[in-house]
Amino acid sequence: MKKGLLLLLFTLFISLLVACGDDSEESNAESGSEESSSEENGSEEASENKSIDSLSIGFVPSRDPEEIITATEPLKELLTEEMANLGYDIGEVDITVGTNYEAVGESLSAGTSDIGLIPGGTYVLYDDGAEVVLTATRAGLSVDSDDPKEWNDNKPTEASDEQATGYRALIIAGPSEKGQELAQKVNNGEELTFEDVNSASWAVMSSSSPAGYIYPALWLGDQYDKTITDLDNVVKSDSYGSSFARLAQGQIDVMVTYADARRDNEDKWQSEFGGEGTIWDETNVIGVTPSIYNDTVSVSKNSEIMDEDLKAAIQEAFINIAQTDEGKEVISIYNHEGYQKAESSDYDNERKAQELVQNQN
Repeated sequence: MKKGLLLLLFTLFISLLVACGDDSEESNAESGSEESSSEENGSEEASENKSIDSLSIGFVPSRDPEEIITATEPLKELLTEEMANLGYDIGEVDITVGTNYEAVGESLSAGTSDIGLIPGGTYVLYDDGAEVVLTATRAGLSVDSDDPKEWNDNKPTEASDEQATGYRALIIAGPSEKGQELAQKVNNGEELTFEDVNSASWAVMSSSSPAGYIYPALWLGDQYDKTITDLDNVVKSDSYGSSFARLAQGQIDVMVTYADARRDNEDKWQSEFGGEGTIWDETNVIGVTPSIYNDTVSVSKNSEIMDEDLKAAIQEAFINIAQTDEGKEVISIYNHEGYQKAESSDYDNERKAQELVQNQN
């Protein structure tokens, strides 16, 4: 009896050990399966990024090419990191500076460059092969209105904390009798006629200047179906400083310039140009052009790697880069301060401007 009881207890003990061992193996097997599954999922997540061997960027030579190459070198790493976060592993970022503006536009059209940082004028000339995705932003002004009276009611114009995608050209009347006459009509809420503006003497810049000629010519076309060549009394200045000097001394009645030019020449108005009062007291805005849009980040329509997802990632990457200190330093080579998403229609006035220039030639 005792031997039989001992044998039974021993058998039960062995069975219990075997059962525990099986549970442990099953647990280990399940754990191993979970770890294997986790590793597979991690591998799948890591492989979700799309690989691109090379992303090429063309810059226009608005500064010395070597200076641009040096200043934009950090962009390679910044863009690679941002694009990785957005789903793209870039093998190489290739940066080149075109021999001229047209060369960068042509490379976008041909698909030999994927991205181009180009002015609005270059973009519209090559928009058959280039697509704008971003507009550069710069510090704006305290006034941004189509109504010249608002500029006069809110003098002096100050810098703004807001970023702007473009800048205005202004038609400014000076302290001469005719200049004051035109300003008074505007400030009284009266519309100027073409006879009014044609009775004044004007100073303009060369015919290739956006703010000093092209956009004021568009303004005359929109307002009166006329252009600068229809004015009876026009002189060309070699600089905005020359125009301000003529305006201060009453040699001309009206000048055209970029919107913050009075801020830039405020100190010189009396000390160098001969103004009797301040530039804000003696000048008034009588016309405001449509906004002249800033430079673009454009992509190639004919690049082999370009699609909607990549375009969206490029937009996001440049916007994010511009918000970092290192990124701000890089894009400052072009006086850019940030980027906003753009539409082709934003540059319709630039298309009109280019048409005007071509007709003049």
